[in-house]
Amino acid sequence: MDRRSILKNAGIAGVLAAGVAPAVHAQAAIRWRLASSFPKSLDTIFGTAEVFAKKVSEITSGKFQISVHAGGELMPAFGVVDGVQSAAVEMAHTAPYYFYGKDPTFCLGCAVPFGMNARQMNAWVYEGNGLKLMREFYAKYNIVSFPGGNTGAQMGGWFRKEIKSVADLKGLKFRTNPFAGKVLEPFGVIPQSIPGADLYPALEKGTIDALEWVGPYDDQKLGFNKVAPFYYYPGWWEGGPQLDFYINSKAWESLPAEYKSVVEAAASHAHVTMLAKYDAKNPIALKQLVGTGTKLRPFSHDVMTAAFKSAQQIYADLSKSNPEWKKIYTDYAKFLADQNAWFRFTEGTFDRFMQQQKL
Repeated sequence: MDRRSILKNAGIAGVLAAGVAPAVHAQAAIRWRLASSFPKSLDTIFGTAEVFAKKVSEITSGKFQISVHAGGELMPAFGVVDGVQSAAVEMAHTAPYYFYGKDPTFCLGCAVPFGMNARQMNAWVYEGNGLKLMREFYAKYNIVSFPGGNTGAQMGGWFRKEIKSVADLKGLKFRTNPFAGKVLEPFGVIPQSIPGADLYPALEKGTIDALEWVGPYDDQKLGFNKVAPFYYYPGWWEGGPQLDFYINSKAWESLPAEYKSVVEAAASHAHVTMLAKYDAKNPIALKQLVGTGTKLRPFSHDVMTAAFKSAQQIYADLSKSNPEWKKIYTDYAKFLADQNAWFRFTEGTFDRFMQQQKL
């Protein structure tokens, strides 16, 4: 059963209807460990791995158990690729762009500045060449990947001072993802890479001047509004960041076919559930934040334009120096161009009209 048929047969229901459930009863019990890059306090992101593990257990009547461990519990939050590659754990749940330092190509499996939104990413991964190309890249890390959730477009983050122009970015110590940091460096920004669990104290103590995490629901839970008044939008560096489940290739190959189908179906279920949670919870949280004094601000046109130009230059440079990047980005960029042309006439026009209405 391939990945397309799983989706077209309605995820879990399709697997059960296809007769997988009875087959798994004959399988031996399996125990895996999953290392997350996220803290337990985030029921959305960390919770997505729990949703996945629970569904695997349910379909297999408890015979396939996956224990989920928060970032730092088994290994550092940013050490999970090494953990899966070396088989220290069977799998991980993470944001691929954390591993820009290993190879910027990782980011194409998650989000790049001014890249795809969540729906476009889904289309590229499931119906385009995305999953195939990224798995070819991950193979050298002994990893088999599955989409593991998406936050949707993110906010631009929390700032102690207003950012009215590119000049205001100079000297700013800003926690963001590594690729966004690289785009902002020409403007004097000092990028910081800090795991989610350590963000609040860093902002509170002044170790950083600003940070971005995800969006209103998670940001409110982490309390960033208590130590920084300005909340900027949009997070142009991640219009639709996809998380991934990484599975050690030998662990994957050791699974019987029925369990492979279970993993694939459970991953798809968790993937859809995560975006649904964010879309449901973010509007309420944003209202509450504004109601308690948070000052919403859009990034200015000159900041957005300068960042866009910086990103395009980086992409061109990477395409000259990194064959892995060039191979995947060429396909990614073509797909994105077609998607933007389509969304311009449909989703974009409809959304702009609806957002002007009083409902």
